[in-house]
Amino acid sequence: MQEDSVGVVDTLTQVYSDKWTGAEQFNETNPLLTFMYSNDLIYVVLGVTLIIWCVLLFFMFRVDKKVSSLEDKLNSE
Repeated sequence: MQEDSVGVVDTLTQVYSDKWTGAEQFNETNPLLTFMYSNDLIYVVLGVTLIIWCVLLFFMFRVDKKVSSLEDKLNSE
């Protein structure tokens, strides 16, 4: 059974090998992709998720501040 799975991997490698070499040529012309591949993609993914979390926290604190001000207005009346 393991021999079959190895054969499938080899056929996939042969089928997509031309597309992978084309992607390498594309990376040299695009400066953004060159930057991402030079710094490992995991750091780019971590950076994007950090930005998303920071934006979410900003909006949560902003909404909390507005809700607390509305609560203060309701309590004073």
